[in-house]
Amino acid sequence: MKILTRTLLAAVALSFAAAPMAQAQQYGGHDRKPGYSSSWDKQQIKKRHNWRKGERYSDWKRRPPVRDYHRYGLRKPARGQQWVKVDNTYLLMSVATGLILGVAAAR
Repeated sequence: MKILTRTLLAAVALSFAAAPMAQAQQYGGHDRKPGYSSSWDKQQIKKRHNWRKGERYSDWKRRPPVRDYHRYGLRKPARGQQWVKVDNTYLLMSVATGLILGVAAAR
């Protein structure tokens, strides 16, 4: 009976010692649980566009205009123009045509 009790106690003690090691394993080379994915994916990297004067930007109306232009070091837009922030760049847009009239890098 003593051998059976010792064997049982040894098995229980070994299971307590091995449990943390089993939980500390890595899944697929990273520290996340299976089923969780990273939001950053190499396939989803967007290319940045080098904006230039005279180019047409058709999607500028979806962006909110920059109202506090002095805060960002931008000059006051003339009538029919407005500043728009696109990809960490400020574009001075012509409201009527969508042409880029000026480009300034954001800080």
